[in-house]
Amino acid sequence: MKIWEFAKVNGSSIKVDNWMSDTMGLVDKGCIYSTLFKHPEQGPKDYEIILSMFPQENYRTLTHITMYLDDVPGSSAQAAKFLAQKEINILNSVSLNGISDTVIVWKLMADMNFAGEVDLLLESFDSLKAKDDPSVSKIKRIDFKPAEIGRLFKGNSVSNGKVEVRRGYPTTIKDGCFDIGEVYGDILTDIDGKNILITMDADSWIISLTIFKEDTNLVQVGMEIPDCPGSITQALSVIADWNVNLISVFSKVKVCYETMYLELVMDIGKSDKGFDEIRNALPGMLDGLNGVFTVKEFSRLN
Repeated sequence: MKIWEFAKVNGSSIKVDNWMSDTMGLVDKGCIYSTLFKHPEQGPKDYEIILSMFPQENYRTLTHITMYLDDVPGSSAQAAKFLAQKEINILNSVSLNGISDTVIVWKLMADMNFAGEVDLLLESFDSLKAKDDPSVSKIKRIDFKPAEIGRLFKGNSVSNGKVEVRRGYPTTIKDGCFDIGEVYGDILTDIDGKNILITMDADSWIISLTIFKEDTNLVQVGMEIPDCPGSITQALSVIADWNVNLISVFSKVKVCYETMYLELVMDIGKSDKGFDEIRNALPGMLDGLNGVFTVKEFSRLN
């Protein structure tokens, strides 16, 4: 599944397409919490803004809960009641019938009351199941996993080197757009027309907006390649020899075991070859590979 897209800043606003905003729960006029990070000097990324529906101070108690329920009437209501009785606040959630139509899988982001509550809740659930208590008769299993969104805010920096600059005040999405200038206009100036990489983290219900450095030169490449082991390696090896930095890689099968489509977005800003040189040289380099490699798209994102 492709979980990112590229867009351009319009004035100081960035449009988040409906398929992303709907998936992440970023609704118009809904409250959004944001945090601005600065990336290291090396690399193509300059600033990054994390958007979330949840206040940063709540990240410590956010937990992923997956409930497996009998596919019978009333099972979801029973599961919700069990959590409510434990004073667990259900936030974003999604449920679906299992492929076999015998189980419902309900995935939730929940706010727990205090650290260590998971063990107590599991003990309570296991005890009730052992007694065949009717209050949990339609719940097969409950799994818990820390959301770990707080990993982004540990200390002054995180493991990938980016540094937290500011936590913005709550704002709203208006007409599907987040206004960067409203919250960070004193730091992020002259951003009109800049490329933004929009990435969503479906598990954590957050969206990342990445702004690239001034000398970044983004190019989108699409090619058809053989659907066999080693094809992607061959294609990427050609690109790597030109000292380009890959921003995103996406592949999908067109004809199984015959053809696949490879989509790349790359930064050629530090390459010793320009846009036209790479565009003209790439087909010939691909001709020398093992199999049929065909360039279908080569265009600027800037």
